[in-house]
Amino acid sequence: MALRRPMVAGNWKMNGNSALAEELFKKFATKLQNDSAEVVLCPPSIYLESVRQLLEANKQTLDGALVRMGAQNLSQHDFGAYTGEISGQMLKDSGCRYVIIGHSERRRMYGETSNIVAEKFAAAQKYGLTPILCVGESGPAREARRTFEVIAEELDIVIEKNGTMAFDNAIIAYEPLWAVGTGKSATPEQAQEVHAFIRNRLSEVSPFIGENIRILYGGSVTPNNAADIFAQPDVDGGLIGGASLNSTEFLSLCTIAMSA
Repeated sequence: MALRRPMVAGNWKMNGNSALAEELFKKFATKLQNDSAEVVLCPPSIYLESVRQLLEANKQTLDGALVRMGAQNLSQHDFGAYTGEISGQMLKDSGCRYVIIGHSERRRMYGETSNIVAEKFAAAQKYGLTPILCVGESGPAREARRTFEVIAEELDIVIEKNGTMAFDNAIIAYEPLWAVGTGKSATPEQAQEVHAFIRNRLSEVSPFIGENIRILYGGSVTPNNAADIFAQPDVDGGLIGGASLNSTEFLSLCTIAMSA
């Protein structure tokens, strides 16, 4: 079995501030004492510089812990007259290592099609960013037993445009839409079933990619359910929304991932 380092990525969405970042780093300095899990902070873009400065200032006190910075979105374009957009080069220059691609809220609220998501996936990798690709089904799709069909379609368009080997430098996050921000969560067994499907799907073309890619679960993860979800053999951590805005809860999730 591959040794996949767990990851806990905090997606602040349109929340948080510099004070939250400072509070997190104070706790990181005393609580994150090893590199057995990777921690990624994805604040709103306006706070990327604040987080970057905190990363630099706390290098010594982090004692080897892997804390990285990510963005919540990027443009599929390199540059140009795209008011309000941020390019991959800009994110790379700001110190980002990761960027979330195709989050359900981007697809649902802002009309990002699977083709656009595939283009953004390519744009991220072009500039040395690791995409965290979000896939997941709606409540009606799950009720209609179309979960695997929906996720296969979302994966296949990215594979078609970028190739399976592009997943050698990528993370996948399974986020059932019916669980995002609702307080509902997939059971550990439901999460494992879908994660195993994703891994097997990629293994059909590249066993190496299938075995080694990290697949995160996202959807109302809390300290109360994380241990059981993270313990599943094909779950490699979490993409955390609401709980990432509470420093105590987020640190708890990080420590759970470290012991998973």
